[in-house]
Amino acid sequence: MPLALLALAIGALGIGTTEFVIMGVLPQVAGEYGVSIPTAGWLVSGYALGVLIGAPILTVLGTKVSRKKMLLFLMGVFIAGNALSAAAPTFSIMLIGRIITSFAHGAFFGIGSVVAASLVTPEKKASAISLMFMGLTVANIIGVPGGTYIGQAFGWRVTFTIVALLGVIGFLGVAMLVPEQGRPEAARIRTEFTAFRNVQVWLAMAMTVLGYGGVFAAITYIAPMMTDVAGFPESGVTWLLVLFGIGMFLGNLLGGKYADKALMPMLFTTLAALAAVLLLFTVTAHSQVLSAITLTAIGALGFATVPPLQKWILDQASAAPTLASAANIGAFNLGNALAAWLGGVVIDAGFGYTSPNWVGAILAGTALLLSFLAAYLDRRSRATATGAAPRHAEPEPAR
Repeated sequence: MPLALLALAIGALGIGTTEFVIMGVLPQVAGEYGVSIPTAGWLVSGYALGVLIGAPILTVLGTKVSRKKMLLFLMGVFIAGNALSAAAPTFSIMLIGRIITSFAHGAFFGIGSVVAASLVTPEKKASAISLMFMGLTVANIIGVPGGTYIGQAFGWRVTFTIVALLGVIGFLGVAMLVPEQGRPEAARIRTEFTAFRNVQVWLAMAMTVLGYGGVFAAITYIAPMMTDVAGFPESGVTWLLVLFGIGMFLGNLLGGKYADKALMPMLFTTLAALAAVLLLFTVTAHSQVLSAITLTAIGALGFATVPPLQKWILDQASAAPTLASAANIGAFNLGNALAAWLGGVVIDAGFGYTSPNWVGAILAGTALLLSFLAAYLDRRSRATATGAAPRHAEPEPAR
């Protein structure tokens, strides 16, 4: 695989760390600012909504420059947002810092997915995308647990300072390894919006919102769930996040591999299993051993959906992939925001820290139903196209 994929993975490592590390230090942040855990959860929801809004805006603006220059600009935004988060004197400013950081997220992965796919042959596109997203999964094995440990030992502000430094490394990696691909065509902006005329693009984004949202319903409140319900010490959250990250890493590899061979069957399997495991987590969260195993499975199943969903978007919007790809990254984070909010609602309603798990199961199950609809529409579309071809090719009868 090209070295440019390594550069994209380095950027993804930094972005993945800042996205997920907040869950590990959420109690510390809430305690310092004097807010409740559900209120602190807005640092997750706000970040996710920032990705949703920032992804299409920055991607459209990015059509004015080369993709490499845009990736460098996005890493600069990422560094600035994390630096503000680290120094924030109030919860509101901390939230603003998170939103600034989030603006880089969606456009980076959206543009990065197009760049990654363009570097390899068509039959390896999903694998290339999964290699870029590998940085996100490595973040959950090393960056997030490490950041959680540092936050608990030395303060969460130190964590976000280190994350900003990761952004500097990501910036240098993109600068040195990603090739220039030229400036996009002048008519690119109008062309990019045509992708949204395809109902399959909207279905894919809906599957993304609900499917990956199911994961975030559980993982957003993992620290209080594991300490208050499973009985882990606060330091145990670090190692639980390592297990979640290992699951993500393995799921990402499998998702990329099998999406190149059987995309829809891969989605059917992972979404069905994800819904079942999330529902099971409501019970297994009361056992330390079983909760650790379940958390690993959630990471694997949740992230196994990422390469196939991102490739499905690129396939359905092949004539104008950049904005659709970025919008789908926004959809991942809309799911994150929706799930984090719903998780906070059921906790505030008095259903306990395990209640977000069954919320996640409902979201993932709904995504499964949408995947059946998308497959049906795709088969019908192909059958219609195949049936139309012979009729158009038939000669007119003799007169």
